[in-house]
Amino acid sequence: MRFIAFDFETTGTVPGVDQIIEIGAVRFINGQPDAVFATFVDPLRPIPPGASNVNKIYDHMVKGAPTIDTLLASFAEFCGDDIMVAHNAPFDAQFLTADVKKHESPAPKGIVIDSLPIARKVFPGLPNYKLGTLVQHLKIPTAEFHRAEADATYLGHMFSQMMKRISIGGQAPQVSNLVALTGKPELRFPQIIRQPKQMDFFGGL
Repeated sequence: MRFIAFDFETTGTVPGVDQIIEIGAVRFINGQPDAVFATFVDPLRPIPPGASNVNKIYDHMVKGAPTIDTLLASFAEFCGDDIMVAHNAPFDAQFLTADVKKHESPAPKGIVIDSLPIARKVFPGLPNYKLGTLVQHLKIPTAEFHRAEADATYLGHMFSQMMKRISIGGQAPQVSNLVALTGKPELRFPQIIRQPKQMDFFGGL
């Protein structure tokens, strides 16, 4: 099975207001990491202390990093039409969607799968379903959490193990079945065709 596990660190919790400050995306093929897209993102504004307390990302770390408008096309190209997997995916998806719409930029074309509701069904009875709890339950080796590339890597290993548990005859579930397991409508990033700007021939007259 081939998919992209992804995670964003942000300046807060409000898409369109708060900003992505780190992107982590790891392509997995047959349960193993194959390629990585990871970068800091300069939000062009100070990072609130509350966000830094969680992700340990500070202003000096993102200063001079690429801005989100310069990264969207290359991120979309990296992801292509692969399945996109995130833990509590609607949260992360809303941030990227806001930027894609704002900058009229390309976006990943693959369907977005939320691993959180699937984990609740595959691993019943856990005290909670945070990524850290699931990773610990599966004895996946870890270092730090709340950093985009690390969390995406943990997620990819966790999701691969989930897929093994619900595979039949070695065949991974179809995407439509994964969507059904989430109990939510199909989720995709918007595909925006940039419209040419009309010239105002009379603006200077």
